[in-house]
Amino acid sequence: MNIRIVAVGKIKEKYLKSAINEYLKRLSAYCRLEIIEVKDEKIPEKSSDAQRMKALEIEGKRILPYLRDEDILITLEIHGHQMDSPAFAKKIENYGIQGKSQLTFVIGGSIGLSSEITNCSNWKLSFSEMTFPHQLFRVLLLEQLYRAFKINRGETYHK
Repeated sequence: MNIRIVAVGKIKEKYLKSAINEYLKRLSAYCRLEIIEVKDEKIPEKSSDAQRMKALEIEGKRILPYLRDEDILITLEIHGHQMDSPAFAKKIENYGIQGKSQLTFVIGGSIGLSSEITNCSNWKLSFSEMTFPHQLFRVLLLEQLYRAFKINRGETYHK
C-alpha cells in the first residue's frame, strides 16, 4: 500500500520530528509512506473571516497539485466521521482488498482546510471532537496507521 500525507506547515519541534521519524521507520515494514509539507499561510492573530477564507484558499491551492483522481482522498476534519482503531484498520484493509492502494491523507493548517479540498474528499475523518495542534496531529495519524497495520496482520501492539 502507498500512503501519502499532505500536511500544511513544517514541523519545527525536535520531539515531534523524533516521533515522526520513529513511526516512519516502523511503518516502512508495512507500506510506502511519503510526507509532503506545504507552506502555511500566515494570518494575523485577530484576522477577519475574509482573511481566514483567503488563507484557506491559498493553502488549498498549495495542496491541490499533490492530489490525484485515482487516489482515495482522506481529509482530517473535526466534523468528520469518528471511529475506533479496529474500525479504522478495517477501513484501510478494505481499500487494499478493493485494489485501492494509494491513500492520501490531508492535514490542514491551524485554521483547517478549504472547501475546495474537503469537497474532493472520499472520506472525511475525525479523530475526536477535540482540537489538536496540526503538528502533533501528524504523529497521531502515523501512530494510528501503524496500529491499523498491526491490527490487520494480527500482530500484538500495546493498548
